[in-house]
This record gives sequence, structure tokens and C-alpha cells, in this order.
Amino acid sequence: MSGSSVGASLNEEKLMTNPTQTRLRTKDIIAQDLDYICGNLTEEFGTMAGKNLLITGGAGFLGYYFVQAVLHWNQKQESAQQIRLTVYDNYSRGVPTWLTDLKDDPTLTLLKHDMTQPLPADMGDFQYIIHAASIASPTFYRRDPIGTMDANVNGLRNLLEYFKNQKDQGKEVGGFLFFSSSEIYGDPTPENIPTPEDYRGNVSCTGPRACYDEAKRYGETLCVNFAQQYGLPIKSARPFNNYGPGLKITDRRLLPDFARDVFSGRDITMLSDGSPKRTFCYSADSITGYYKVLVKGHAGEAYNIGIETPEISVLELAERVVALSKELFGYEGQVIRKVSEDKDYLVDNPVRRCPVIEKARTHLGYNPTIGIEEGLRRSLIWYEGNQEAEDA
Repeated sequence: MSGSSVGASLNEEKLMTNPTQTRLRTKDIIAQDLDYICGNLTEEFGTMAGKNLLITGGAGFLGYYFVQAVLHWNQKQESAQQIRLTVYDNYSRGVPTWLTDLKDDPTLTLLKHDMTQPLPADMGDFQYIIHAASIASPTFYRRDPIGTMDANVNGLRNLLEYFKNQKDQGKEVGGFLFFSSSEIYGDPTPENIPTPEDYRGNVSCTGPRACYDEAKRYGETLCVNFAQQYGLPIKSARPFNNYGPGLKITDRRLLPDFARDVFSGRDITMLSDGSPKRTFCYSADSITGYYKVLVKGHAGEAYNIGIETPEISVLELAERVVALSKELFGYEGQVIRKVSEDKDYLVDNPVRRCPVIEKARTHLGYNPTIGIEEGLRRSLIWYEGNQEAEDA
């Protein structure tokens, strides 16, 4: 709902910050988050110790802490207890430097693979699988709707067949996590907000977002039936508006667009009236939740992963970014509104998005604690040190 490319210029130079101080602040934020994630996953990572984990789409936003959290945990473990991590990604949106910087870690294997294609014949044995390979930004998945559906349906089906074959061969199958989306609920009716997992949704199967929404819905159906028919530990997670380090500044979602405006020295431009409301869950909390679903989630079930409060408007989010940017960086901009030239820009955009997470609390011990103010502060500091990213 932001359009930073058309933001009003405040000056000709970008917001200037101290490079050395920026690197130190960014490093501190990452270290703090990784300690927090690993501290909350002692039991889950202990269960996965010495096992093989595959993450598809690991070069994406959530892969940032998915990958680094495991490697951070491994640093304090003996070799036999380390989690051996393999990442598949087609790098369609570029190869992030944070991932290439980790390529020499002996517990990490990076392989270029397109999940819309058959799985590698020599992929080996994995006890745990996280299927996160999918375009999640509306701007980008609308450019490749067929590819978006293929990754979420055909790619998922191939992985589920692999997982089933592992069990059929008498090999250990510890857990399988499919990344669904809160978008499977569509635009919930007022009485279904906050939204529980048993809400069936109010979704268009033909609208501009349908390639993503319906593929996720069908993906969940595949997971439920594979879990039930073949007795497999397959679970789904439904993310609710995650944000934080790793969500690169060119992603075209809300916070990256706001950050790009800030560090380009422009006013924050919104291409809506700012009234839609969301709860925003910081990535260190959400990653903790996803690993808990993978290891402890009940087979065949889906879990909302997000935070319940505060539910704020997009306009309020923008205003908070402005206030924090003034405090942190001396930003001098404001929020302005324009109308998008894309006639489908706001079609099927939910009015409200707020989860019920009681199921995750009860089944998994999931307890997000990083509030919006602190999460935005950490995110903006991270963007200060990551102002350049490939636009794909």
C-alpha cells in the first residue's frame, strides 16, 4: 500500500548515516534476535539435533532467520549434535549476500533448485522439511501467477511424495512444515475477527490474488490428506503479517516501501487511504513459532502464527515509522497519499487481519513477546544497514 518509487523528494541526497555505527547496530540487532530465537527453541532444536533439515525457499525473507538460527545454535553444539541444513532456492529474486556469506559453514549446503521442477534424484535423506518456496509479495506473484501456483501445489506434492517414500522405506520422518498464509482466510467477516483456524474463509478463486490464496488453500488440503491417509507428521503454518530483518528493501511490501522512502530522503507515499488494519509480528517471534509447528505441531493441523495486539491501521504504521525514523536518523519526511495507477492494486485486499493464536499457545507453547514499537525499531536499524538489494 505504499509506492515509494513516486515518493515526493525532500532533498537530492539520501538520508546520511554513519557507516561504522550502522554496521555495529545492525550486528547487535541480529545477535540479539538469534539469541532470542535459540533461547526459545531449546527443546525443538534439541529434538532436531544430529538430523538433516531441508528448507526450500531458504534465500527468502523468512529464510534469513530460519537459516541463521540453526547455524547459531550449531555453534554451541558438538559435531554429532549439530543440525545439518540444506537450502533449495531458485534465486529468482537474486542471491542475498547474507546467504553467500554463510556458504563456508560446514553444516550448511546451498543448492540452486526450482521447486516447480522435479526434485533432484540424489537429494538424500531429510528427517525434517520446511517448504517455504513461494513468492509472497502481491506485486511479484501477480507477475508470475502460474509459477506461484506451481511452487505451492506441484512443488509441494513432490515433497510430500518424497516424505511418504522415506517412511515407506523405514526411514525416520520427524516433521514436515508447509508454509500456508493468512491470505487463505480472504477478507473475513466482522464476526470472524480476530480469526481462528476453523474459519473457512471468504476468498475469491478468480481475483488478482487468487493464484496465491487458492494455491495455499489447496496446499493445505494436500497436507491434511497426506497426513491422514499415510500417517505422516505434516503440519501447516499461517503467517500473519511478518516483518523484520531479511525482508529486503525492494520487496514491495509495506515496511520495505516505507523504509525505502525514509532512506531515500522522501516522504512516505501511501497508495490507499491507510484504513486497512493488521497486527504485525516481528520475525524473531514468528520464526520461533514456525520451528515449534515443525517439531511439536499436531499432524494434519494448521496454526496461526502472528501476534494478537495491537491491531493498527496501515496509516498508523506509517506514522510510527516516521516518528521512529525522526528519533533514530533525523528523518524529516511525512506521510502523503496518492492513488495507484494499478486498477487491481487494492482488489481483494482484506480490510482487517488479526489472528487468534490460542491453538499455538496451547499445542506449542508459542508466546510472541516483541511488540510493534520494539520490532519496528529493530527493523529500521536493520534497513539502515541494508539499503541496497537486488530488485527482481
